[in-house]
Amino acid sequence: MRTHSAALFALTIAAGCAIGSGAVVKGAGPNELLKLREGPGLNYKIIIGLPDGTRLTRQNCVTNSGKVWCRVTLADRPGVSGYVSADYLAPR
Repeated sequence: MRTHSAALFALTIAAGCAIGSGAVVKGAGPNELLKLREGPGLNYKIIIGLPDGTRLTRQNCVTNSGKVWCRVTLADRPGVSGYVSADYLAPR
């Protein structure tokens, strides 16, 4: 079990999902917004749209239906949190 936990931790770090790390929205597009959702999947309610460049604090990441979703909080408004697709996060 210890080996499994160490491997999972290493994979999490390699995937850029280090808990508490800074991230920025990247790749949503000039006229699009990344949707911050209540849960890790497309079927969850949208909380707010985030433009490219929005600074976030990444919490934990999970896989749902083959897609990685990360729980994040807005860096400038820590009371606002939800899940976004990891495909649109870059380290800051």
